Amino acid sequence: MGMFDGYEISGDAMSAQRTRINTISSNVANAKTTMTPDGGPYKKKEVVFEEVLKNTQNGKANNSSVSSVKVKDIVNSNNQPVYKYEPNHPHANKDGYVAYPNINEVEEMTNMMEAMRAYQANVTVFQGQKNVDSSTIDILK
Repeated sequence: MGMFDGYEISGDAMSAQRTRINTISSNVANAKTTMTPDGGPYKKKEVVFEEVLKNTQNGKANNSSVSSVKVKDIVNSNNQPVYKYEPNHPHANKDGYVAYPNINEVEEMTNMMEAMRAYQANVTVFQGQKNVDSSTIDILK
């Protein structure tokens, strides 16, 4: 493991969690959006993470390989919309039903808290690495 790998790993994790927080925020903000420019209700987005090996040789892991995380993709959920009977709504179908996104706001807020805690944990790791490096430099002076 290299001297700066700890910074890079925690930085990658913070970036991935920040993307997750932004995606969850978008889901919460659009939980009642019944019509998008593509037509139909908003579709919940989900972040897909991917493990990334660092310090590989020719793409293969070795004894000094460490892994990190990155965002592989942001995908639309397969959840079907929830239909509510609202015949006076401008987006109601011919039977009077409006399609709403199938987003559970409590679940989204729980996911948000989890992502924020993971982000905070990686900030702590980053700061710990910085403190260790500062102490090492002080000892070497």
